This record gives sequence, C-alpha cells and structure tokens, in this order.
Amino acid sequence: MKDKRIGLIGTGIMGEPMAHNLMQAGFTVSVHSRTKQKADALMRAGAVWCDTPADLAQNADVVISIVCDSPDVEAVYLGSSGVCETVRSGTLCIDMSTISPESARRVEVDLKQKGASFLDAPVSGGKTGAEAGTLSIMVGGAGDDVQRAKAIFDVLGRSTVHCGPVGNGQLTKLCNQILCGLNLLAVSEAVAFAKRVGLAPAVMLKAVSGGAAGSWAVDNLGPRMLARDFAPMFMVDLQQKDLHITLRTAATNNVPLPGTALVSQLLTACQAAGDGRKGTQVLVQTIERLANL
Repeated sequence: MKDKRIGLIGTGIMGEPMAHNLMQAGFTVSVHSRTKQKADALMRAGAVWCDTPADLAQNADVVISIVCDSPDVEAVYLGSSGVCETVRSGTLCIDMSTISPESARRVEVDLKQKGASFLDAPVSGGKTGAEAGTLSIMVGGAGDDVQRAKAIFDVLGRSTVHCGPVGNGQLTKLCNQILCGLNLLAVSEAVAFAKRVGLAPAVMLKAVSGGAAGSWAVDNLGPRMLARDFAPMFMVDLQQKDLHITLRTAATNNVPLPGTALVSQLLTACQAAGDGRKGTQVLVQTIERLANL
C-alpha cells in the first residue's frame, strides 16, 4: 500500500475514530495529542505514540492533523518541535481541522519550502460521521495531491469534493457552518414551538423529516433535543469558534450574514449558561428559556 505510514495529530472526538478507521483499513498509524491520555485507546489498538509533531513527521508518508483552532494548527506545523522541523521532502500533509483560510495558506508556504505538499481538508458529519467513516470532506489543494489522498479520504468519508486551491477547503467549510448553524436554530425553534402549541414533538419531527424540511439536523439533533441528550456530537464552543471565523471572513469581504450572527449570539447565551462544552443541540434550551417553557 502506497503511503501506508500515517501520522495523525489530534485524538479528540473526531481524531480518535478516524485513526481507528485508518488502522482497520490497514494503515500503520502513529499518533500525537496534546493530552496523551486521549490516545490510550488507540495505543491499545496498535497505534504508536510520538512525543511531538516533529517526532511523528519524520517517519510518516502522510501527516493528518485535526485539532481545535488556527493557532493550534500553526503551532503543530510551524512551532517548536513542529512538523516543519523534520518533515521529509515528498510527505503529504493534510489538515482536517476547521481554521481560517489564511492559516491554511501560511502552513502551505512553509511546507512547500521543505518539499512537502499540503491539503486543507475540513470535514462535516460530527462524531457519528467520524465513527462511521461517512464524513463529508471539503478539500483545497493541488489536484495531484487530492488524488494521492483518495485512498485515505475513502476510508474517512463518504463524499470528497475538490474545492480549488489551498484555502478553498476552509472557505467551503465556512459555508457549511452557515448552513449548519441556521439548521440548528430552525430545529430548536420548531421543537420549542411544537411544545408550546401542544404537539407531540417526536411526532412532529417524524412528520416533517420526509418532506422539504427534512435535514441532517432534523434527523440527528432533533431526537437528541427531545431526549435531553446534550452529549457533544459537536461542541458549542467549537461551533462558536467556527462561526467567529465565518463572521470575520464575511466582514473582510463585505458580506452581511444576519442569520449566522444571530445563531452565534444565541450560542453565546448557551456558553453564558455554562453549556459551552455540551453539544450544539443544547441551543433548544436557550430557545425554551426565551419562550418560558
């Protein structure tokens, strides 16, 4: 298998199941995470621990990173003991985090100077998609590099779309987050409305899911709202990070996003209530509070 040795940085909600899927597909996986304990299950399954991103990069054919934010990605690649210190010419690096397009482009510049290639390939589908290997992958970079990564993307996702040069993967992901945020708000409002007017919310969700209102949010977040299951498929804090990047990018480009701004403000209310590390479906509680439900 070409590019068999994969180094994966970030073993959180998304990275851990992605690494498991790669090992099950026959790849040799080395891992690094800011908190070593988060990699314990992977090491028991056969992954090799590396103390730093630099240690990980020196023997990897492909480096994959999936961490929290733009500064984290820049530290992983460009910082002390980062990937760029040891990466070999010809290595393919793939960042699957959601970060600013500018950060992705900065990382690409430094990797190119080392003779390595770079793709920005953020994902959508949450924890369930990572576990099932059904993520939607939005890729920016050279076409040859996207083709080289195909065997990896086929393990991790159900849909991979080449969106253009480096940075376009992140820009496409910001469009995704606009849509996800407004869908989240729509489901929260529909659930609160159903409760107020005396409908059975579960019956309502079943009725609307097969029509024009059907969506991933209706099918996955709606039932969790009703069950009061606020375990994170995707945390409020991370959604807010993504929406802040989206709103900053929109402001730079003079694009008004009033709906997205409203979602971000309502998620701020969730954070103020101490729910930042809960799943985004906890937004329904904020809407219910506003309705005095």
